[in-house]
Amino acid sequence: MTAMTDERPRTQQEEEALLEFFLALDPPEGIRVEFIEGEIVVSPAPDGDHEDAIELVLAQVYEHSKVRMQFAGNKGIKLPRGGRCPKNYAIPDATFAPREMRLYRGAPTWMEPDGIAMVVEVTSSKPDGDRIAKRHCYARAGLPLYLLVDRDQGTVTLFSDPTEADYSELHTADFGKPITLPEPFAFDLDTSDFL
Repeated sequence: MTAMTDERPRTQQEEEALLEFFLALDPPEGIRVEFIEGEIVVSPAPDGDHEDAIELVLAQVYEHSKVRMQFAGNKGIKLPRGGRCPKNYAIPDATFAPREMRLYRGAPTWMEPDGIAMVVEVTSSKPDGDRIAKRHCYARAGLPLYLLVDRDQGTVTLFSDPTEADYSELHTADFGKPITLPEPFAFDLDTSDFL
């Protein structure tokens, strides 16, 4: 027997109920739960290679960035969304903001994106979420830079110049080639250690 699925669009009340359900979740430690484009997305704890890639970016930002940066890993941010549901709730692998802003100090569980200079994602079990859905969410929020470390494709892509739908600029480098991070970072990210 084949199960039938309901393909009709959700009503405003259904969207609100789903969002309320999401906000009430209390996932176990290590499990990431996000609300992206009206869907609840559950991701397992990252593997060691995933965490290694984040540390490689973090170390270079701390060492080479023109502006001193503050880092937050797995910090939830509220992002605008089109349609009936007014918000997305994403947890980037890393966010960077100028240290002088002290943006993360006293921040709630889900903070606004204002002041964030760059978000970073490292692909894992659901790479299309990072490549497409989250990219669009970050652009609509006006986040100036989105760095995607794509382990499956062996590339690092920097998205910049956000619009209401997407980023208008992107630069991709294969692992082993540098990629330039513009102001306020103003340095070439060395990707050779990702190989």
